[in-house]
Amino acid sequence: MINVSMEMEQYDCPFVHASDSHDVAFSSVHCDAGAGRTEVRMVAEADDRGALESGLSTVRGHDGVEDYELFSKVDNVAKFRTVVGPTAAMHVVQSHDGYITGPFYAEAGTETWHVGFDESEDVDGALAALEHDHEFDVVGRDDTDDAELHQLVQNAGAAMTLIEGCKDLSDVERETLEAAVSDGYYENPRDATLGTLADRFDVSKPAVSKNLRRGEQKMIQRVIDAIDDME
Repeated sequence: MINVSMEMEQYDCPFVHASDSHDVAFSSVHCDAGAGRTEVRMVAEADDRGALESGLSTVRGHDGVEDYELFSKVDNVAKFRTVVGPTAAMHVVQSHDGYITGPFYAEAGTETWHVGFDESEDVDGALAALEHDHEFDVVGRDDTDDAELHQLVQNAGAAMTLIEGCKDLSDVERETLEAAVSDGYYENPRDATLGTLADRFDVSKPAVSKNLRRGEQKMIQRVIDAIDDME
């Protein structure tokens, strides 16, 4: 299988259109693409409630949306389901035997796609056809053999364990870990110390040490859990 990731501008897509018109982003949670229609479960997130409402209204009123069902709306996040017709770009991909391989993300008028093909000539044909009428950038192209694909599927649980570990971090813990890595705290010899990190965040050395330890403990435990999942 050949995986292609691309950033696509397609304004016949309701999510791209809404994200371009309003300060709201859309992430697919589940996508079921069939002939002539695609059912998508989405999460929409905005900086404020007004932008969220405007974005959802734009999606509901888009000509390409055949069905819309709101599941929940909490603060600036909404979960909903839509049924949409195929966009021109997706029609090109499907006509070259391409298929969706991962979630897509729409923000600021650009959509990140993950699509797959079984043959190299199908990839080349699809990309050549897309160049006629669409603006896009290929940001990744990977050939995955059957053994690698099996490993990816088999270790999906381990990957989710690591992702959940990242979500467990508080903002302070995440920012402290990121600064420690970027500043060289974990290098040998160290380019940063507890003192320099404390100065960066304007806190005491015990405080920055505690934030590091908490973040490290959470991530290390998740790594151990992921190793167990892989085994």
